[in-house]
Amino acid sequence: MRITAVTCVKNEGPFLLEWIAYNRLIGVTDFLFYSNDCSDGTDALLDALAARGSVTHLPNPAKGRAYQMEALKDCAHQPVVQQADWLWIADVDEFLNIHVGDHSIPALIAACAEPQAISLNFQFFANGGVEAFEDRPVIEQFTHSHNPDVWCGETAIEVKTLTRRDFPLGYYGAHRPFLRKNTPAEARPRWCDGSGRAVPHRFLVAANPRRIRKFPARGARALATLNHYALRALDSYLVKTDRGDVNRENRAFDDTYWRERNDPAWEDRSIQRMLPALHDALAQLKADPEIARLHADCVARHLARRDALLADPAYQQMRAQLQAAAPLPPQEDAMLQRLGLA
Repeated sequence: MRITAVTCVKNEGPFLLEWIAYNRLIGVTDFLFYSNDCSDGTDALLDALAARGSVTHLPNPAKGRAYQMEALKDCAHQPVVQQADWLWIADVDEFLNIHVGDHSIPALIAACAEPQAISLNFQFFANGGVEAFEDRPVIEQFTHSHNPDVWCGETAIEVKTLTRRDFPLGYYGAHRPFLRKNTPAEARPRWCDGSGRAVPHRFLVAANPRRIRKFPARGARALATLNHYALRALDSYLVKTDRGDVNRENRAFDDTYWRERNDPAWEDRSIQRMLPALHDALAQLKADPEIARLHADCVARHLARRDALLADPAYQQMRAQLQAAAPLPPQEDAMLQRLGLA
């Protein structure tokens, strides 16, 4: 089974090897990376991996806007996607945590009885008070999240989607594929959640604009969930705010983004079952001297950028603001205020 992972990156160098190694362990066979405007060595590391046949690396085709959507339009024309049996579109801070069989994507597909798409709900992992960047696996460092059934007062939680080659595709979205226009009812795909249940009908046909990329997570995680490490260490978060993201150029993240994703109510170490194999896989990648050197260069540049930012009073203030931020998400804090309990 050929499974291709597609992702967009900008200044994700320190985290690339872990993400590649982990996804290989769960069954990904091919990788398509789109990069743009990297200043931390991400592109050099991807070029070296591409030269060894490990990944395909392309410049993002977007011109100053809509980086992810332009890349997803382009990916449909790339051989590494066209030849895949399944496509996994995800970001480098997202790890598919599979609870069945050998914890692989093929095992998940089999457990779901061979559907044409599987949408997995996010589980946002908190910073957990980790301030300093460490060059070790993210999945090892962060173990607390919101209640996986409820996020910021909502039961509907965003998803990412595995898509089979024969899906009646209109176009790929970052969170889910969209059906070909005028797809008749009898040709609609069998599409399930992380428990193998049919996704809600209105989600499948994209009938509700406010819910086209999410549905209730309660009961939807029996077979798999999607661990999202959006914050990581405080050092890395500061670098992330400086970077912006792959969708919107020069976007800054304020403390609302941080507080929404920094809810530590739930402990979940289930993904750490993969750590022994992950450590071995990382050691194998770094056994190549050039790959090890380029990874170390990415780490050094990441830390140098942190140091440069912290010389700026505005970033010093931002760091202090995040350190002092309330532990509750803004919506829960507001509810307690209304009830007079805060």
